[in-house]
Amino acid sequence: MKKGQVYVGIVEKVVFPNKGIVSFEDGKVAVVKNVIPGQKISFCISKVRKGKGEGRLLEVLEQSPAELKPAPCEHFGVCGGCVFLNLPYENQLELKKQQVKELLEPVYAPFQAECGNIIFEEKFEGIRRSPRQFEYRNKMEFSFGDSYKGGPLSLGMHKRGSFHDIVTVDGCKIVDQDYSEILSATLYFFQNYKNDQEYEYLHSSEDSISSEEDKIGIPYYHKMRHIGYLRHLLVRKAAKTGEILVDLVTTTQISKEAEEKMLAGFRDELLKLKLEGKIVGILNTHNDSLADAVINQGTRILYGKDCFYEELLGLRFCISPFSFFQTNSLGAEVLYETVREYIADAGNGKVVFDLYSGTGTIAQILAPVAKKVIGVEIVEEAVEAARKNAVLNQLHNCEFIAGDVLKVLDSIEEKPDFIVLDPPREGIHPKALEQIIRYGVEKMVYISCKPSSLARDLEILQARGYMMEKVCCVDMFPATANIETCVLLGRK
Repeated sequence: MKKGQVYVGIVEKVVFPNKGIVSFEDGKVAVVKNVIPGQKISFCISKVRKGKGEGRLLEVLEQSPAELKPAPCEHFGVCGGCVFLNLPYENQLELKKQQVKELLEPVYAPFQAECGNIIFEEKFEGIRRSPRQFEYRNKMEFSFGDSYKGGPLSLGMHKRGSFHDIVTVDGCKIVDQDYSEILSATLYFFQNYKNDQEYEYLHSSEDSISSEEDKIGIPYYHKMRHIGYLRHLLVRKAAKTGEILVDLVTTTQISKEAEEKMLAGFRDELLKLKLEGKIVGILNTHNDSLADAVINQGTRILYGKDCFYEELLGLRFCISPFSFFQTNSLGAEVLYETVREYIADAGNGKVVFDLYSGTGTIAQILAPVAKKVIGVEIVEEAVEAARKNAVLNQLHNCEFIAGDVLKVLDSIEEKPDFIVLDPPREGIHPKALEQIIRYGVEKMVYISCKPSSLARDLEILQARGYMMEKVCCVDMFPATANIETCVLLGRK
């Protein structure tokens, strides 16, 4: 194999998260993303390392027998959001279940004898489906840009494999119609907005504005030139209450007077929309950072309030635009019910540590049966939201601490009887994991959104005396390559 060579092969399998194993001439194997098992594809070798090739998909020559024809969304294959939308949902579930099993079973195997020779299959409870296959997300972060260099203003998701090009995803299947209405109204407003004053601020001296037609529309922020106004549109909608929060993320490359006038018009256009849900807040966040990410450098309210309410398992949560909250509300209920099942009586009347607690949803769901729940989270905004939500839900046995788990644990006087772990994608810092193990609790629950990181941490936990007792997957992200995994661990 050499870089630049083009081959034809069959996708044998897909391993987590999105790595298609493709076999081709003379037993060669390469990894190609954005494919599904059974497809015959052409691909170009982009990298060769230690005899292993990585390829870029060129064309699907023959579809998989399982593949949906056509895919449910017109944007699939162009938009970079969904990976498995062209598979029936049952096939998606089976694929993800097998991926997790293949990662965790080898971790368990060396300790099978210590677990009474119970095979992994008996501990693995399979996968629990999302209550909704479509329209399940409660948050979308759309980007402004163009669909090709020099093209008209677009608003949506990055094209697959592209850092610059944007595809306008009206009709996206993983959110409901309200998102499309808000996206379309926002795009139309800024494509057609006209005010001469803005152009003194939004265009460089190199730009030429030669006609009235050139003055129509507001430019997006060019990531390479660092010029422009529009950056992102953040939309969040509660599945239970139907409340909607809209946040327009922009630069400050405009006069205050011109911006006030323009944003007032934007606000009024959104409020005219006939939606199934209800807009409770419209915000404007300024972001002059060079990073291509939503960074809050100051947020103001254009209408209503700066948060919305969602409900999970009988509890109510106030969510701000940048608070972490599971993006699938109904799927989160399935996940948290799984956690409660795994804890069962272990947390009753005892001290529970919820480490990497985010906005404290798990802590508050466990609080009614615990003596006390202590949550630790490094993001201060999330901790403040957790405290407010605990008051909202009249839970007086929750304590939330802002700080790094590695640094905070030694300062907590209480000792846990039970520990819940829900770390970020990269898993737990080895030193923090050692601190957690030293508590010597009888049971732990480890929740992970990246099973490869989970497998690494489980190797350490098992070597230190904690065995997998139950393992279950919860599909929080249909059509994508992501999966949540919940593991109950017991001390030998």
